[in-house]
Amino acid sequence: MTTYLPPNPELWTGRMSGENYYIHEIISCIDLDSEMPAPASNSIVFLGYACDEGVKRNQGRPGSAAGPDALRVQIGKLPVNLIEQTKLLDAGNIICRDTDLEGAQASLDKYVSELLGLGVFPIILGGGHDIAYGHYNGIKRHLGQDKTLGIINFDAHFDLRNNEKGNNSGTPFYQIAMDCLAEQRPFKYMCLGIREDANDSKLFETALELEVDYIKTDQFSMHRLDQVKREIKLFTDQVDFVYVTVDLDGFSSAYAPGVSSASPMGYSPDIVLESLKVIVETKKLISMDIAELNPALDRDNQTARLGASLVHFIVHKKDLL
Repeated sequence: MTTYLPPNPELWTGRMSGENYYIHEIISCIDLDSEMPAPASNSIVFLGYACDEGVKRNQGRPGSAAGPDALRVQIGKLPVNLIEQTKLLDAGNIICRDTDLEGAQASLDKYVSELLGLGVFPIILGGGHDIAYGHYNGIKRHLGQDKTLGIINFDAHFDLRNNEKGNNSGTPFYQIAMDCLAEQRPFKYMCLGIREDANDSKLFETALELEVDYIKTDQFSMHRLDQVKREIKLFTDQVDFVYVTVDLDGFSSAYAPGVSSASPMGYSPDIVLESLKVIVETKKLISMDIAELNPALDRDNQTARLGASLVHFIVHKKDLL
């Protein structure tokens, strides 16, 4: 049973300039089952992970399966200031059929690996945070055994829950850690924005046992920018490549109300943008995703616009390298 749907060009609309001033005017749509993009280091590919089965299993509020298309709508409206050679491509969505979370993750693994093999930069649009397990595995498959991959997760939650009772949106990094242990790979994982009121004592114990690097929300702010930069640099110096995942529920609900687990106690966009700038400048960023947008809970598309602006920032920062 297929878990892939080709892109819908009708999602890409906005102000018409006639001069290619906006993303919707320059994006191209490709069906990965019939046409992989040509090998190119100057191409950025959007691939959706339209799945909220992991959120449901984690007793969260469903709706993030609609996240990828809501992000596309907002991304398309944004202005574009890229060098002429840079190409933006929409590759459609991975979908979850009949609660088959693991099948969706396996498909994401496959397509991410294939895209990276062509030298493009994938941006995966989610979808629940179970996106991370499939995404990480696709990068790992591409890199092989010899390269060290570090994960930087912008999130209020560790997502290190034990998966003895099944996989869900709260287990992906525990699953990755167990795979690393079995494969004798280093588990390099950094969380930025961890909240004490969003993680129980067992999760902090697990983070300690697995030697997870993390910065709590009260330290993850512009007032501590120099220290945040130093800790990110220390982490990235230990790895060959970096995979970034941004869980929108880490932001304060003042900025991101449209998530399953919203809280006013989260962080603000400015510290995330400064952190992303440091990561991009290492030239080690290999892929990224945006997770947990729930359009049904959003307010005036505020969260979708935030996610779109983060994508816009990364697209243009990478374009300058």
